[in-house]
Amino acid sequence: MLEILSSIVLLIIGILLIVFIVKLLIVLLPAIVIAIVVYFITGSFAYSAIAFLVVALISLIKKL
Repeated sequence: MLEILSSIVLLIIGILLIVFIVKLLIVLLPAIVIAIVVYFITGSFAYSAIAFLVVALISLIKKL
């Protein structure tokens, strides 16, 4: 009985984790796209990282 209960709890935790990761990717998708575009235009990881952080921050603030 304990094995079944622990399996169900672990299954629920796994599903919640997957849902959280998918929601996070959806929220950060614009930032990822902008970072990729900036990298292709400039060829600089630093500029693309800055663009990602700025757009991600704006997206998270807008979400709140």
